[in-house]
Formats: sequence, structure tokens, C-alpha cells
Amino acid sequence: MRVMKSSQLCRVMCLGEAMMELSFEGDIASGAGVSFAGDTLNTAVYLKRCIADRGEVAFVSAVGTDIYSQCMLDRIAHENVVTDHVRLLEGKLPGIYGISIDEQGERSFHYWRENSAARALFQDPALIAWDAMSRADLIYYSGITLALMSQETRHVFFRWLEDVRQDGNTLVAFDTNYRPALWPSPGAAAEAIEAAWKISDIALPSLEDEMMVFGTSGPEDVLKRLRGYGLERGALKCGLRGAIPIDPNASAPVLEFVENVVDTTAAGDSFNGAYLASLLTGSSDVEAIAAGHACASQVIRKRGAIVAFDGTG
Repeated sequence: MRVMKSSQLCRVMCLGEAMMELSFEGDIASGAGVSFAGDTLNTAVYLKRCIADRGEVAFVSAVGTDIYSQCMLDRIAHENVVTDHVRLLEGKLPGIYGISIDEQGERSFHYWRENSAARALFQDPALIAWDAMSRADLIYYSGITLALMSQETRHVFFRWLEDVRQDGNTLVAFDTNYRPALWPSPGAAAEAIEAAWKISDIALPSLEDEMMVFGTSGPEDVLKRLRGYGLERGALKCGLRGAIPIDPNASAPVLEFVENVVDTTAAGDSFNGAYLASLLTGSSDVEAIAAGHACASQVIRKRGAIVAFDGTG
């Protein structure tokens, strides 16, 4: 796999949806904390924090022209993630999701996104910044990104990915990130996600998602299927048990068991960001998995998707 030299600025594009996040502690009537998040945005933020000045990370999405959208853009820019490719769509608003968290830190989600700006973007392939993305060293997206796309956009997107990969200058990373409510049927999700795996270079799925989509019984079945697609780089995330290398020749690193879990929101997203930052700057798969685990371990000890790192205030 091609990696970035330390003297070379790498460019990463993350495609997806940013949303307003409502986080409830206790009684809903007592109010909610408000922030901004979204799976690929979360990864973009943590990737940029970890790669620092060695790479440029951009977010590809759409927002409205309202005050909430502007606040979202300001927050993304504050994290040094490039917003040049976030389209402004008149008459549209950001999607919203609410999180409730149980005593073990596990979360459940409730969404209001049917008319969101990002959904409108991914319904029309003419609105997407294909030329700008073609100059990226890495394209990152998820199953949620795919689910927001119309069939036409998905067809154009897959064909475009095949072309940029054939050029040899762009890597593609994908995370299943399965949300059943976003798909018309489990079969539709499985078909699209399988197609995505076949044109990916780096696999970053979670065991739970892969088992739900494909009905597999455990990690060995998932790894066998992914390797059957030709995938050799990436990690299968197995929750608090840690991650397993996709590469059958790589030894799984010894990972610290995480205690005092407060909120598992963005655990996988933050892992992805740190993993990719590490891999892009020359680390091995094992080193990248360790970096991803260390990052996610910080995130799940605090509430929210995008949290301050220890020592960052």
C-alpha cells in the first residue's frame, strides 16, 4: 500500500452528513446538550487532530443557509477540517439526532433527517464535488453515506471510485456503519455494502454491523469474507475487545482493556480517524490499530461524539 512520506502533505476527503446532536442525561424534559457530529465528520475531526500538520482533511457534505448550519460550519472549521466542499443549499436545514445513554454507556439514537441538506446533496450526483475529490490521496465514507444516496448517485459514485483507484493515486477507506432505518431492506443494504467492499483498499468495519448486515456468526467469518474481496489492510473492530487486523499475516496487538466507559458514541469513528492518520504517515497495521484504540479509549471515557483530548482543554 502506498503511504505518505513525512515531507509530503496528504489530502483526505471524508464524505457524509453532519448533524445537530441532542444529548440527554436523565429526564428528557430537563433539556439537552447541543453539539454537532456525524460518523464521517467525527472521523474527519479525529483524523485531523492525529495527523496535525502532516495532512489536510476536508469534509464533503451540504448544509443550509440558516444560523444552525453556519454554527456547524464554524465548529468544523475550528477543528481545522476544510469546509470548502460543503455546499450551501437554500431552504434546507441540518439533520438532527438525539442520543440516550444507558448505565453501561451504550447509546440509542433517534433521527430527524428526511429533509436534511446532506440527504438532498446525495440525491443529486451533479451537486457533488467530484473534481476536487479526484485530487485526494484518501477517500473515506461509510454505510450511512451510501444509505443517504439515491440509486443514481450510488451508481455514479461507485463508477467514480473505480476510476480514481485505477489511476493509482487515491486510496479508498470504508466503514459499514449500518443503520437499518436508513435502508429500504436488509437485502438492499447488503448489496450496496458488498459492492463498496469490492472497491475499497482499507476496511474499517465493526463486528456488530457486519453480523447484522450479512448474518455472519463471528469475527472469523467476517474476516474470511472481507479477505475474499481482496482486502488486506484495515481492522475489524470488536467493541471493548479491541480490533483485529484484516491482514492474516499481521499479529493482533495487545490492547489495554478500557474501564470507566461513560459513552460509546463515536468509539468506532475516533478509532478510524487515528488509525488512518497513523497508516497514512507510515505506520504498520499493528501500530495503526494501537493508535486507533488509544484514541477511542479517550473518547469513550467522556460524553459526546467529539470531545476534548486529555491535555487539550
